[in-house]
This record gives sequence, structure tokens and C-alpha cells, in this order.
Amino acid sequence: MARADPVKGAGVAIVVPVLNEAAALPALAANFATLDPPPAEIIAVDGGSEDETIVLAEQAGWRVLCCERGRARQINAGVEAAQAPLACVVHADSLPPVDMVAVIRETLADKRIALASFTPLITGTRTRWLTSAHNYIKTWYAPLVTRPHLFFRGVRLLFGDHAMFFRREDFLKLGGCTPGDMVMEEADLCVKFARLGRIRMVPRIVRTSDRRIAALGPLKANWIYFKVGILWAVGLRGRMARDYPDVR
Repeated sequence: MARADPVKGAGVAIVVPVLNEAAALPALAANFATLDPPPAEIIAVDGGSEDETIVLAEQAGWRVLCCERGRARQINAGVEAAQAPLACVVHADSLPPVDMVAVIRETLADKRIALASFTPLITGTRTRWLTSAHNYIKTWYAPLVTRPHLFFRGVRLLFGDHAMFFRREDFLKLGGCTPGDMVMEEADLCVKFARLGRIRMVPRIVRTSDRRIAALGPLKANWIYFKVGILWAVGLRGRMARDYPDVR
């Protein structure tokens, strides 16, 4: 029987790492405004935007922090600044379901679950069914190939577009994301959280933008995803950001 964790009515902090996301923020702000129940706080962590990102985040009523560029550093800063006991990291180009807060509370009420996420559907110019399906399968085969000792413990590797969530206290205890990581910070986080319990992807959809696929094409985009994953697996961390171009 699952052990109940007293988070039924716990507050949820949403942390949004941003960098030049003015084009994406209006849709995200509109989405967050529909969340029922609402989150306890929304924290946008800016890494040095040169567009209207900060203005739009402030207009939405979010708390805005600024820190050194790098998604890992930005996530760390946001979670550290949060007051709520539960936290969810949402990318600026992703739209979570309206019952996101309730799903997070219900999932983390099970103490056996250390880290969880939603199931991403890549969409935008059109729905990318094949890439979405591959990304789902990848959460299984990626740990099998790169961390087999974790795979056989049932660990899955989740990625940023999944909208990952966890207990803030656990995140801080584990040291958060590896600070220098520009990409693949979420995979490292899965490895760390595996020490505390299960990694789960809940069957609730988070819609995430296909802007990278639209800009680069399906073959090139998926090759980049694969290549960066291999670089992470073999420890060539310094090359990951170079081979993962920004698309806004």
C-alpha cells in the first residue's frame, strides 16, 4: 500500500526558466491563468533576455528573478527562491493541462515517487506524432543504453519538455541541477532523484512547441536530440550546448 504524503493541499510553485521568450509568453500566461486550482506562485527566472520577456512576465503577475544564463542555474535559482513545498519546472514553450496542480499533488502524495512529469505532445505548426512517440519510448531505452544499472531499477530518463515536478526539499537536498549544464540538466536530475525513489511519467498531456522541428526539419532535429544524448552519456558535457542550437 502506498504511504500517504501530506501534500493534498500543498502549494505548488511553477518555475519557468526563460531567455528571449517574448513570442511564447502570452500563450503561457493565458494557460497559467486557467489552472484550477491555481499554483501558489509562478517564478520566471531570466537568463539575460534582450526582448520583452521580463516585461511580459511581470505583466502576467509572475515573480521575476534574474541570474546567469544557463537552464540549470536558472532552475536552481527558481526552486531555491520558491516558498511552496512542491515545484514544477515548465518550459516557456509548453502548455500544461488545466488540472496540473491537482495532478502534481496527487502524484507526489505517494512517497515512493521522487520525481515525476507529464507526457509531452509536440505540436504547433502541426502535431508531431512520430517524434512524440519516439520521445516516449526514449524515456525507457535512454537509461537502458546510458545507465543500465538504473534502468533495471525501473528508472526512466525524463526531459525538460515533460514539465518535471518534485518536492522542493528533495531537490535542495540533492544539490539541484548540475550548475554548468545548458542542456540535458533534466537527465542528470533523474539520475540524482533515483536515489530517493521512483521516477514516473503520468498519463496527462503537456503540449510543447514543435518550433525546433519546424525550423530544422524532423530528421535534423531528431539527429540533434540523439547526438546531444550520446554526448551526455559519454561525459562530453562541454559540447552539448554547442550542438544544440537555440530556436526561438
